[in-house]
Parts: sequence; structure tokens; C-alpha cells
Amino acid sequence: MSTHAKRERLLLADLLEAEGPEAPTLCEGWKTRDLAAHVVVRERRADAAGGLLIKQLAPRLERVQAEFAAKPYEELIQLIRTGPPRFSPFSLKQIDELSNAVEFYVHTEDVRRARPGWTPRDLDPVFANTLWSRLERSARLVGRKAPVGLVLRRPDGQTAVAHRGAPVVTVTGEPSELLMFAYGRQAVADVELDGDKGAIATLHESKQLGL
Repeated sequence: MSTHAKRERLLLADLLEAEGPEAPTLCEGWKTRDLAAHVVVRERRADAAGGLLIKQLAPRLERVQAEFAAKPYEELIQLIRTGPPRFSPFSLKQIDELSNAVEFYVHTEDVRRARPGWTPRDLDPVFANTLWSRLERSARLVGRKAPVGLVLRRPDGQTAVAHRGAPVVTVTGEPSELLMFAYGRQAVADVELDGDKGAIATLHESKQLGL
């Protein structure tokens, strides 16, 4: 049975292939080649991927990622499309789904929304609910450094508290757009913000959202 992660993986691979290695992304300092290398290293080089979370390991991650970015672009795309090797935890369907559905959605949008004239994807309700479920679980993590109180709200009224504090800003939007906002892509998230004007401006400019 197909999974959200598998579908988003293929969409990301197809988009990276279509855009070529030098297209812009929303990831600061990264072209599509760098983003592709990041995805491959995260799944295939556990010895280096720890640098994503552990600051002391970041230099090793940068070196390994640079090595992969130097590989032929077509090879990177194929590695993304075929998925992780058997020895990788990501090869387990449950881990792949839990870890990659959001990861691949966000990175696909990092490429799509770096181009002028982009429009939000029309997501099916099941996937939208999946994104909301993942965001609910990770809200406190991605919002832990928010400079103001932060509440995420769906149009139907469901909410998730991402950061306790005052003043409070409530961000309302579809799960996919809330996800982009909470993961530090505030400038391209189709959401509405309610609260103190100064707090809203501070939140929009903050570099502290996301992992």
C-alpha cells in the first residue's frame, strides 16, 4: 500500500529533476543540488546526519553533504527516488511514514515556493489531517524558541499551542500552511495572524521557528 511519504518522495524527486541542480530553494544558501544532497545524507549517512541535531557534529555533516553535492545530480535524484538502503531505519515503512511525510512535503514546497507565481497545492483531506496530526505532536518542538506566545489554528477551530508566552499570536490556516509557517517559512505561508501588531511583526521576522 502506498504511503504519504512514498508519494511525497516521488513528487520531490520529480520536481528536483525538472528544476535542475542550480534552481533556488527556500533553504538559505542552498540550491536544488544542496537540498538533494541533504535528503540523501539524512537517509544514508547516519554517521553524519547526527549533525542536524547535535551542534558538535555539524562540521562533519557539512563535509559529508558537500561530498554528496559534488556527485552527479542525476545520481542524487535516483538515490532519493529509490529510497534508503535496507540497513537504514528509514527503510522501515512505519519510520519512513512518521519521519518523511512532513520532511518531503516541506522540501517539495521549498522548491515550489522559491519560484515566482507559485500556488498552494490542493491536498486531499486525508493527507491534510495527517499533516495536522504531525504538527500537533511537534508544535512545542518547532515553536520552542518563538519570541512570543504562538497558537496554531485550523479553520475548523482545532488548535495547537506551539509556545506559551505573552503577547500571544494566533496563526490560522490549513494544516499545510501552518506547517510551513511553524517550520520557519513564514514569508510564504498562506495564513492569517491575529494578535498584537508588534508581536506579529516580531514573529514574522523571527529566525527561531522550526527544528
